[in-house]
Amino acid sequence: MIPVQGLSGAKVAVLGLGRSGLSAARALRAGGAVVVCWDDNPAARRIAEAEGFDCVDFLKPNAFEAVARLIVSPGIAHLYPAPNPVIVAAQDAGVAVDNDIGLFFQSFATLAWDDFDLVPKVIAVTGSNGKSTTSALIHHVLTHAGRPAQLAGNIGRGVLDIEPAIDGEVVVLELSSYQTELARNLTPDIAVFTNLSPDHLDRHAGMGGYFAAKRRLFAEGGPDRAVIGVDEPEGRFLAGQLSEGAADDRVIRVSVERKLTGLGWQVFARRGFLSEYRQGKQIGSIDLRAVTGLPGAHNHQNACAAYAACRTLGFAPKVIEAAFHSFGGLPHRSQTIGERDGVRFVNDSKATNVDSAVKALAAFESIRWICGGLEKEGGVGVLAGPISTVRKAYVIGREAAQFAMKLGVEAEVCGTMEKAVARAVAEAEPGDVVLLAPAAASFDQYDNFERRGEDFVVQARKHL
Repeated sequence: MIPVQGLSGAKVAVLGLGRSGLSAARALRAGGAVVVCWDDNPAARRIAEAEGFDCVDFLKPNAFEAVARLIVSPGIAHLYPAPNPVIVAAQDAGVAVDNDIGLFFQSFATLAWDDFDLVPKVIAVTGSNGKSTTSALIHHVLTHAGRPAQLAGNIGRGVLDIEPAIDGEVVVLELSSYQTELARNLTPDIAVFTNLSPDHLDRHAGMGGYFAAKRRLFAEGGPDRAVIGVDEPEGRFLAGQLSEGAADDRVIRVSVERKLTGLGWQVFARRGFLSEYRQGKQIGSIDLRAVTGLPGAHNHQNACAAYAACRTLGFAPKVIEAAFHSFGGLPHRSQTIGERDGVRFVNDSKATNVDSAVKALAAFESIRWICGGLEKEGGVGVLAGPISTVRKAYVIGREAAQFAMKLGVEAEVCGTMEKAVARAVAEAEPGDVVLLAPAAASFDQYDNFERRGEDFVVQARKHL
C-alpha cells in the first residue's frame, strides 16, 4: 500500500466504494487522514463499515463541513453529461475534488529515496486503444530484463494498492481519460499516448473534451520524455506542442502508417518491421512478424510505443526484442485460444468500439467474425462498406438483427455466443480465423467485456 502523504489529521471524504474508492480510503487512513465515505450501494457501504470506516450521506446539510478534499471514483461524472450532486455540493462548499491517481502522484516519492542508487520512475500510458497491451508489454520487458517493476492503474492493481518503491523500480500505470481528467497531481517521468478515436464522448462532451482529458497527462504532467502516436491529428498536434523543434528528442514520435523522417527520435513499423531512427540514422530494428503475441498493425503500434518507452530507460534493442518474443498477450486482446484443423480461435472482446474492431479485422486474412452488442455513440457506420478480410459475420446481442443490417458483409443473426461460435466453426475452413471483435459494448448481455470474452473462450474450447 502507498500511504497518502500530506493529509495527516485532515478530514477526507471518499465518494464511491468500488476497487479504487475503497483502496483510496485505506491508503488515506494509513497516512493519518480521518476518512468518511459514501456509496449509493448499501452493500458497498456495509463492506466499508466492516473495515471501520464511517459512512455519511454527503447530500445531508453540512456534510462537507471541515472536509479538506473529496476523492471521487472514476465512474462518477464531475462535469459531463451532468455533475454528480455530491460533487456539486463539495464544489459549493469550496472542497477540492481529486481521485486516487492524484493521491498516488502526491504520495509515491518518499524520503527513503534519498538512499537509493537509482531513483524510481513512473511510466504512464493513455490513449483510446492499446493502452492495456502497451502497459503490460512495457512491464513485461522490464521484468524480463530483471528491472523491478509494478503494473497498476486501469489494469491490474489499484495505484494505491501497490508496494512502496524499491531502489531502481519502475511503476507502469495505465490511465483512462476518466482518471487523467480529474487528478490534481500528474507527474510521470515518461508519458505515452497511443492513439485517439471516438469513445466516452458523452462523458467528455465530444472529441475535444475527450482529447483534453488525455492531454492533461502531458501538458500538466510535464514528463521528461513523451512517446506520442502521431497517426491521428490529435497526436501530431500534441507532439508539436511538446517539442521545441525538429531535433528535440524529448518527444518520441510513433507511427504504423508511414516512415517517420527528421532529426528527432522516431519509432515506426512498416510491413511488420519496427525501426528506430535518431538524428536521421537508424539505430535499431525488430521483425515483428515473428512475434506471435503481437499480431496486426494495431499491436505493432503498441510494440512501437512500448519499445520507445523502454529505450528511454536505456534498454538495448536486442533486450527488448527478446522480451517481445516471450510476451503472451493479454486476455481478451487478440488472445489466441487455440487452433484445430487449421482454424484459429482469437478472442478480442476488448474491441468494444468500431475503431478497435477495424484494427482487429486488419490483423488476419480470412475471418469468421463474431460481432454485435450494445452500439456506442456513432454506431457502426464506418463498417458499412465491404471488409475484405471478413468471409462472414455472426452477430450476437439483443439487437443482432438491426446490427447485422448495418454491416457491409454477409451476416447471420445468431443472438447468443454459443450459436455464433457453433455456426462459425461449422462453416470455417483451414486458414480461417474465428475472431470475436464485437465493435460494441457488452452490457446488453454481459456485465463487462471480460465476461463476454470468457464466454467466447468456453464456447471455442468445445471445438478444440
